[in-house]
Amino acid sequence: MPRSRQPRPQATLASIAAELKISRTTVSNAYNRPDQLSAELREQILEVAKRRGYAGPDPMARSLRTRRAGAVGVLLTEALSYSFRDPAAMSFLSGLSESCEAAGEGLLLIPAGPDRDEEEAAQVVHGAAVDGFVVYSVPSDDPYLAAVLERNLPLVVCDQPRGIASAPLVGIDDRGAMRGLAEHLIGLGHHRIGVLCMRLGRDRRDGVVDTARFESDRFHVQHERILGVQEALRAAGIDPASLTVVERYAHTAEDGASGAAQALAADPAITALMCTTDVLALGALAWARSAGLEVPGQLSITGFDGIGEALREGVTTVRQPQEEKGRRTGALLMAAPSHSGVATVETLPTELLIGQTTGVHDETSIYAE
Repeated sequence: MPRSRQPRPQATLASIAAELKISRTTVSNAYNRPDQLSAELREQILEVAKRRGYAGPDPMARSLRTRRAGAVGVLLTEALSYSFRDPAAMSFLSGLSESCEAAGEGLLLIPAGPDRDEEEAAQVVHGAAVDGFVVYSVPSDDPYLAAVLERNLPLVVCDQPRGIASAPLVGIDDRGAMRGLAEHLIGLGHHRIGVLCMRLGRDRRDGVVDTARFESDRFHVQHERILGVQEALRAAGIDPASLTVVERYAHTAEDGASGAAQALAADPAITALMCTTDVLALGALAWARSAGLEVPGQLSITGFDGIGEALREGVTTVRQPQEEKGRRTGALLMAAPSHSGVATVETLPTELLIGQTTGVHDETSIYAE
């Protein structure tokens, strides 16, 4: 009776080392620290491993041994799909990945989203195998943020929220940048200005913003940009109460179009509409054209971010360094922690770009005062 063939024992790091008569550390280095051995020896190790069906050291065992997961958790304020279609978010993640890749770290995207609850947030965040967190533009009352803080891991914030003790922050002067944009419009003779912004709270709401809503201040970036417009109006002797602000829960061009229509319906005297993002501005521009309005002859429109599509359309906007934001955020996370007790704050520069969507206020405009 023929003998049954015994299955070959599963290859391990130790068995590969024994066959080649080298240390287990040398085999491990072939996968994890290839610069520590010659190219010839590494190739020999990988050839034997391939023949024996050995895929490399177990990442879970390695993380337990080294106490490193090899990944950075990125807490996002929107759904995961948003990160792959929003130009500003994509640029930020591109820059962040450069810094993390250079340090041998991967990225684990954790989409918070405004509809998630505390229990779900705790499960997701507490179960994330990461070495630290990047908080990207998250509101101050987000349950995912609370769960991240409970992990007590290295943390860097980009944009918002502000004021987390000992957490480094990378951002821009949102108020100053928007104030400069408003001053440009006022200099062109626009005294009746509207603002179209992203959502100001986690609840689902579209519409004209009242005082109570504005003062809730959960989304620092949007709040600061609106304050910048108010400051410019006040400095020019224009009552900030004349400012009509409309918010949109979702951040799409379609929401920019509907928001622009609502702003002009709420105050037909508006001659300039300031959008707090380029995506909203592109939607507002499309609506104005479909409504037969001349831009900038009858209505001036501005954006914010400096994304490629807005620049191609000639939108007057503020360009912010999204990729550099990502790079600096990653670099601060990888750097040795500061023991000064004072969190690092890096404010990156912005640039006002005058395009073709703003012009001198035309007194014959159908929206003229």
